[in-house]
This record gives sequence, structure tokens and C-alpha cells, in this order.
Amino acid sequence: MIRVVIVDDQELMRVGFRMVLGAQADLDVVGEAGDGAQAVRMAAELRPDVVLMDVRMPVLDGVEATKQITAAGTARVLVMTTFDLDEYVYAALQGGASGFLLKDTQPDHLVSALRSVAAGDAVVSPSVTRRLLDRFVGAGGTPARDASELDVLTEREREVLVLIAKGMSNLEIAESLFLSEATVKTHVGRILAKLDLRDRVQAVVLAYETGLARPGVD
Repeated sequence: MIRVVIVDDQELMRVGFRMVLGAQADLDVVGEAGDGAQAVRMAAELRPDVVLMDVRMPVLDGVEATKQITAAGTARVLVMTTFDLDEYVYAALQGGASGFLLKDTQPDHLVSALRSVAAGDAVVSPSVTRRLLDRFVGAGGTPARDASELDVLTEREREVLVLIAKGMSNLEIAESLFLSEATVKTHVGRILAKLDLRDRVQAVVLAYETGLARPGVD
């Protein structure tokens, strides 16, 4: 059973999410919060698997709440937003969110995303990732982080990281590099471990911020 806390300052949104999730046999809504501060307290008390987090809320916004929850290790966070180019979303990803979806996402996609995040995967579509990074990292600009962070990677691992940054799945990376999917999975695991990254979302952000991958470049 995947335990979920829903966080949104609009009660109508919480009701809608609860109805969708409550219809699934493997999802259990264990709590609801109307602001980020309440979400942090609830996550600490209930220890859910996933917090479904709005970003724009009173008292404490979803970005700061995400940082506090992920730093404490109390739950994984899936951010929901109305705008796919919301600057708060990028900040939330940097702060530890495992991905984000638009609030008008189809119910089956929402359910699938929650299951993926609970299983340790990240959820950010390639197209949205590129648009976000295009806007907030900046094409052709000075890298935001020192590329020497990547020196611990082998050449093959760097290749895999570039393809992760393009939004490719393990299977797509395997086909591109003529490797088995199991080998790619091993490479991904080593990349995350060597760079002390939680998941693929953080890997994508790091690849762009160090200049290894560039927005708008295939």
C-alpha cells in the first residue's frame, strides 16, 4: 500500500485528488494539508511514501516545504502545478522533489506517477524538463556549477548522463549506446552513487548546471 499525503490550499483540489487516488486499491490517502507548514508537520508525523505537493500556498510555500521534507527524509515529493514554466517548479526540483506534473494531468497519469515516485523513480517529462532548463539554467550561459564535480565519472558514465539529461529511458539509452538495459541500469546507479544524487531529476539538473548538457542542443 502506497501512503499519500495531499497538500493544496484549495479544498476542491484536495477533494478531487482524494477521489482519484481513493479509487485505487494500492493507494491510501493518509492525510491532507492546506499549507506547507502543515505539510511538513504531517509528513514527520505520518511518514507517508509520497507527498503530493502544491507549490503556491500560504504560510509556507511548496518549495520550502519540499526542501524540509526531503532533507528530513520523511517522504518523497511529487509537485503539482498549474503552470509548466513555473519558476517555483525548478526551485522545487533543486530542493529535492522527485518530479512534477500539471494539475490538469489525466487521472491515470497521476496514479502512475505516484507509483513511480513511491518506487524510487523520478517523474518529469523530457519536453517539460527542456523548457524549464532552457528558461532557468539558460542556453549558452556560464555553468552554474563546477564541471569538475563530474570528474569521478568514467567516459561511458558521462555519455549515459548526457542521455539521461535528454529525458531518455534506460531502454532508449541502451538502444542508443548498443548496451543491454541491465548494463545501463548499472551505469545509472553508479552515476547517482558517485555524484551523491537521489534520482534522475537531480542528475538532469546537475548535467545542465555543469554544462555537460545544454538546453536546445540535441
